[in-house]
Amino acid sequence: MNTPDPRPSGLVSSRAHSARVYDYILGGKDHYPVDAEAGEAMRQHWPALPVHMRENRRFMHRAGRVLAEEHGVRQFLDIGTGLPTSPNLHEVVQEVAPESHVVYVDNDPIVLAHARALLRSSPEGATAYVDADMHDPDAILGSPEFRDLIDLDQPVGLMVIGIMHFILPPEDRRLIARLLDPLPSGSYLAMTIGTADFAPEEVGRVAEEYRQQSMPMALRDLATATSFFDGMDLLDPGVTQVHTWRPGPEQEGVEGRDIAMYGAVARKR
Repeated sequence: MNTPDPRPSGLVSSRAHSARVYDYILGGKDHYPVDAEAGEAMRQHWPALPVHMRENRRFMHRAGRVLAEEHGVRQFLDIGTGLPTSPNLHEVVQEVAPESHVVYVDNDPIVLAHARALLRSSPEGATAYVDADMHDPDAILGSPEFRDLIDLDQPVGLMVIGIMHFILPPEDRRLIARLLDPLPSGSYLAMTIGTADFAPEEVGRVAEEYRQQSMPMALRDLATATSFFDGMDLLDPGVTQVHTWRPGPEQEGVEGRDIAMYGAVARKR
C-alpha cells in the first residue's frame, strides 16, 4: 500500500529555503531538517540573528500601518511573503481599513499551502496568493490574482521585505523598476535591504553559510541601499536601520550591532 506524500507538490526538502530557515530561527515548526541545520549554523555564527529577523518583520508592520493610516493606501503587493506569522500584512492594514486588498507573492510550495489556509481576509477586504518568483515580475503582474485585486488607477503599497539580499546585481534594480513601473504615481515602495555595515564579521559568516546552501547574498552599504529609492520621495526618517524607522516601545533596548538591515518607505512621483 502506498502512503501519500504529505509534502506540498513541488517541494524540494533536500535543500534549505530562506523562508523555512527564517521559520526555524524564529522558533516556528514549518521547516525540514536541512533548514534547521542551516539555521542553526547561521545562529552559531551570529547569535543576534533572531533579533535581527524579528525587527525586519516589525518594520513591515510599522510601514504597512503608516501607509494605511497616514497615506490612505488600500491595496498592497507583498513580495516574498514567507511563512505566515501573525500579524501578517493584511491583518495590520485591515485593522486600519478593513476594505484593504493584499496580494501575497512567494514561490515555496510549503508557503503556498500555509498561505492559502491562513491568509484570510476581513469580510470587507480581500487577500490573494500568487505562486511566483520575484525574478519573473511579469508572472506576478500578469497573474489573475494581481489583476483582480489591484486597481492600477489607485495607489499601491509595494512591500519588498527581507528578500533583496537574495537578489544579486544587476538584476536587483531591473526587478524593482519592473514592479514599480505599472504602479500609479502616489504609490509607495517599502523595502528592507541587508547590510554588513554594523557587524561585518558575523554577518559575513552568515552570508557564507547561505552561499553554501545555494542562496548567495548581496549585502549593501548605506549609499547603495539609498540608491534604490533614487527618483522617489523618501518618508521620514529616510533610510535607516529597520529598528530605528519610526520605532515603538518594542524597539527599546535593541542594539544597532544586532541589526543587519536598512529599511525605508518612499513615494513614487
